[in-house]
Amino acid sequence: MHQPPVTHPQADRTDGEAVHATAGGAVHRLVPSPAGRIHLVEQGSGPLVLLVHGFPESWYSWRHQLPALAAAGFRAAAVDVRGYGRSSRPDAVDAYRMLDLVADSVAAVEALGESSAVIVGHDWGSNIAAHSALLRPDVFRAVGLLSVPYTPPGGPRPTEAFARMSDPAGPFAGQEFYVSYFQEAGRAEAEIEPDVRGWLAGLYAALSADTMPGPEAPDPHFVASGGRMRDRFPAAGRLPSWLTERDLDVYAGEFERTGLTGALNRYRNMDRDWADLAAHAGAPITQPSLFLGGGMDASTTWLSDAIEAYPVTLPGLSASHLLDGCGHWLQQERPEETNRLLTEWLTGLPS
Repeated sequence: MHQPPVTHPQADRTDGEAVHATAGGAVHRLVPSPAGRIHLVEQGSGPLVLLVHGFPESWYSWRHQLPALAAAGFRAAAVDVRGYGRSSRPDAVDAYRMLDLVADSVAAVEALGESSAVIVGHDWGSNIAAHSALLRPDVFRAVGLLSVPYTPPGGPRPTEAFARMSDPAGPFAGQEFYVSYFQEAGRAEAEIEPDVRGWLAGLYAALSADTMPGPEAPDPHFVASGGRMRDRFPAAGRLPSWLTERDLDVYAGEFERTGLTGALNRYRNMDRDWADLAAHAGAPITQPSLFLGGGMDASTTWLSDAIEAYPVTLPGLSASHLLDGCGHWLQQERPEETNRLLTEWLTGLPS
């Protein structure tokens, strides 16, 4: 089911809640948050399921799940993460640290009049969901992780670990990992913002099962010295099968309006997160949990050790599934399978 593009005449209000209904039965809301406001789209009634997107997406990445979860007896609410869409976009880089995003998750639950929820995230949203569950088990009774496995806080400083991936003696000598490329304010924006639509189309294609580069092609997660990320995206013109021109219009329209800085600032806080969460090094998430990954997604292959560690790091894991032939954008590439696995898991949770 495709929801209409976001139209929100009250989008600049921060006092109280603004509501806008769509023809499809979903409701757009602006609700208070520590940064000002959160924009979310909800559908259905029943136990609350908070849906958190990743980079570079929006609430719209859950367009297939909202009606499916509603039909299964749940109240599904997909947020625009801080820095995206109609949610607030603070100017300070350090306003995008994980502790702030966890606070936003809690604020969304409270604003919807609930005391607890299940939280489900994809990509960066998976990390936000995991840490929301870790830090606020009193609010989040279960957690679903899509594409990016849970890795407990701790380990080496993130920027130092990513820098080592470009070791001159390693397979990516002379290349820069994309997370390192994103660290300098304005650098990635200068590449993306002159052609937001083309850049998004290229990234979505690069990480989708049916359009990603072959195994012999240069890895799109790395940037050649003096180059750009888009230099390694697939040739323009072919969209992945899950992405229509209209879907791309929705994503591009939001980022053309907001710019990319708020979204990219999440990457620029990884070292701050590492320090903020030091007291939780190695901590498991004990609530009931679910993991869904794509068999062709680098997030699951690079982090296979994290998946193998789930008996220790996710002792409440109910189910873990790798979807064969699926890339990174799991809930959009495989909406029916994702919906089935999500609803089966949610239905089986203790009330």
